[in-house]
Amino acid sequence: MVTQSRAVLVTGAAGFIGRYVSRYFLRQGWTVIGIDTSSVKHASLLNLSAYYQIHLPDMALGDLLQKHSPQVCIHCAGSASVNLSVTDPAKDFYANTGVTFELLNTLRLHAPDCRFIFLSSAAVYGNPQSLPVSESHSPLPVSPYGFHKWQCEQLCLEFTNVYGLPTASARIFSAYGPGLRRQVVWDIFQKIITQRSPTLQGTGRESRDFIHAIDIAAALFVIATTSSMQGEVYNIGSGREVTIAELVSLVLDTLCYDCNPAFDGVVPTGVPLYWKADTTKLSALGFDPTVSLEQGISSFASWCRAELVGV
Repeated sequence: MVTQSRAVLVTGAAGFIGRYVSRYFLRQGWTVIGIDTSSVKHASLLNLSAYYQIHLPDMALGDLLQKHSPQVCIHCAGSASVNLSVTDPAKDFYANTGVTFELLNTLRLHAPDCRFIFLSSAAVYGNPQSLPVSESHSPLPVSPYGFHKWQCEQLCLEFTNVYGLPTASARIFSAYGPGLRRQVVWDIFQKIITQRSPTLQGTGRESRDFIHAIDIAAALFVIATTSSMQGEVYNIGSGREVTIAELVSLVLDTLCYDCNPAFDGVVPTGVPLYWKADTTKLSALGFDPTVSLEQGISSFASWCRAELVGV
């Protein structure tokens, strides 16, 4: 349990999940130090305790760690596109695996007691042999992105076992929430709102386990303050399997739109078919999601309308 002055370093603090994590820790009374490549002016909207414009890896990180002595580091920075990882695996490798190694090594040298949480992905599972998928399931990635996330998990385990650095990895399933302008929920909303006869990827039978960013931030807080930090992994999902066709129906109902989107039948390379998380391990730490998919889609609809049509 973290009991000191409660300072957290958030990498990628200006990114989608980083913003939610920073706000959540601030509400819990923590000092939040953010780093990102975005300008300080942009980051000032986050109301962080401190912010540094850094492009990791950077030698300045060591001095920053010694100055602020964070008890926790939440690593939200890195590439987050399966499609781009397929077309440019080298860029994805250095943005994920390379940066994670450099960050862990800097913590080893300058803040060896800092509790480190790596934001991994359900992409490490690929196409699970059975559902729901638990953390004990053998990783079988189907994209460079999934492989690189798995490599980062192994780096966390390396630095725990060899150097005693306290680490954990959070395998996040399908994240969504206001502020996310990519991935399946955004794609469905923006096509339905802006096109008369939208065509969506896949068959509609693919399934996902959607988890709102508010719940992701809360789950990371629980892991940061209660887990053993021995290199273990945790699923962060809702435990509810939803097909893309079901998601489209929910979006249409929420928007009160009357149209019939078509599916192109093409599943892009590297994209898994079916997901549902076994959340038993995280529930044992005391966490359960609070935002239902219906509630989350409703708030996302309001945000999308404002973003796309100004209402």
